[in-house]
Amino acid sequence: MTHDLVNQPEITANGFTRQWWKEAVVYQIYPRSFMDSNGDGMGDLNGIAGKLDYIKDLGVEIIWLSPHFDSPNADNGYDIRDYEKVMAEFGTMADFDALLAGVKARGMRLIIDLVVNHTSDEHRWFTESRRSKDNPYRDYYTWRRPAADGGPPNDWTSFFSQRAWTLDDATGEYYLHLFARKQPDLNWENPKVRDEVWQLMRFWLDKGVDGFRMDVIPLISKDQSFPNMPGSYLDKPSYYYANGPRMHKYIQEMHTKVLSHYDVMTVGEAVGTTLEQTALLVDERRNELNMVFQFDIVQLDRDSQGHWHSWKLPELKSIFSQHAAALDRHCWSTVFITNHDTPRSVSRYGDDDPAWRVRSAKVLQTMLLTQRGTPFIYQGDELGMTNFAFERVSQFDDIAVRNAWEGQLRAGRNDEASFVANLNKTSRDHSRTPMQWTEGTAGGFTTGSPWLAGNPNAGQINAAAALADPDSVYYYVRALIALRRAHPALIYGDYADLAPDDLRLFVYTRTLGDETLLIALNFSRDVVDFAVPGGKGEVLMASAATPVQVGQILSLPGWSAHIIRL
Repeated sequence: MTHDLVNQPEITANGFTRQWWKEAVVYQIYPRSFMDSNGDGMGDLNGIAGKLDYIKDLGVEIIWLSPHFDSPNADNGYDIRDYEKVMAEFGTMADFDALLAGVKARGMRLIIDLVVNHTSDEHRWFTESRRSKDNPYRDYYTWRRPAADGGPPNDWTSFFSQRAWTLDDATGEYYLHLFARKQPDLNWENPKVRDEVWQLMRFWLDKGVDGFRMDVIPLISKDQSFPNMPGSYLDKPSYYYANGPRMHKYIQEMHTKVLSHYDVMTVGEAVGTTLEQTALLVDERRNELNMVFQFDIVQLDRDSQGHWHSWKLPELKSIFSQHAAALDRHCWSTVFITNHDTPRSVSRYGDDDPAWRVRSAKVLQTMLLTQRGTPFIYQGDELGMTNFAFERVSQFDDIAVRNAWEGQLRAGRNDEASFVANLNKTSRDHSRTPMQWTEGTAGGFTTGSPWLAGNPNAGQINAAAALADPDSVYYYVRALIALRRAHPALIYGDYADLAPDDLRLFVYTRTLGDETLLIALNFSRDVVDFAVPGGKGEVLMASAATPVQVGQILSLPGWSAHIIRL
């Protein structure tokens, strides 16, 4: 039995309010790595426009476009020089308008990044701000006098392995930057700054964009006494910087002044935010954000210093159970396993051995598309793209890597092999390698020299090959999206983990009204038996051969996924 979501009541059987952004699937595009249309080695807006049918045919309803704004690219576009101008490398505003029209013509929606914790130091506001202490734009940013010893105002460090304060010789004061020196933090205490943000949001919403992914939004409010960081936060500074004293006030003001006047979707990047704090951000009764990206899953294999460590399946499963328990019917969440800041999911949570890559990619995409929350598919995961085998620090583009390596050298640690070995597990450049379209030169991404080297396995892993193979990850994901749309239990259903301690199987149910769907995922190469509750069910979808069932026992092939209606 299928269900027509359009004709369902506005409140589900278990009390969730139905919304288009809950029922949709999002596809994230990192523009510089998606498709180059003019041969300069850099992805661009026209390249994206030329691939809209590929995205539409996958079945997604929303595209998230990572930053496309004018930028000097100290941090790949997250340092914005002009919020109302398109990055020259990506095209023109006319190109953006054409892309947006193409998205709308295909019945999809477009959300864009909102990066307003900081700007580029080349933004007009900052160039004015640093001119003098009495400049009208001075208080657009956070400036402080040096400490008594002439050093920074406090001991804060940036996310990019530097001091969070830089001395500006022109005025003899320090400015705050929680990221790179070229990314000064805006001063949200200043109502003029907030008004500027509301204006730039309206600029894009009036163009027709359908919402925002809000970069590091919990960082916008700072304790204005700027105390030194307590020792208990030294290995987790993001939790000290985030959720400042007026953060909720500012986001609620954003909702009142801007968001409430449009039918839009908002998703915040919840850096430094606990699960308990998440509920405050996304409870629909509080008028803040629709959902946030929580980082429990993508931090599963990291220690406090960002180094890789092994993990076990029950740890992953417990995260989903914790989220289901903490977020009630008034809250909504996201589901993602890759983005532009993470390694590739199949190399991280799956098995990228050629014999198991496709099968494990299907298991991961099944998990992604059958959990409660809006699913976000990152470009290339629908192909099962893998990590790149870096050999030298010089191969990385990421500013965080460059700064960390400089810090290592200053400390007298020059073991490049060990440093790169860790990055081969953890670097975000893995997800930024160019999209693999064909088996040709540069994977069909560009006719020129790509800005970041492409993965050599493009000859085997590419979109053309996937579209020619009915058993590819691409077509499996398309079928999963259609199944999710047809069964509201996979969107709104209650969640129960049936085998929380099993080291190889992830088995859970989603229940809405009289429908219960069982999802059985084998996270190993072994054939594993599982007892089906109630004895038997109808297999709606299987990523591998239909499992053999003898009595109540189901034998699940290695790295396989099965969705069964009980």
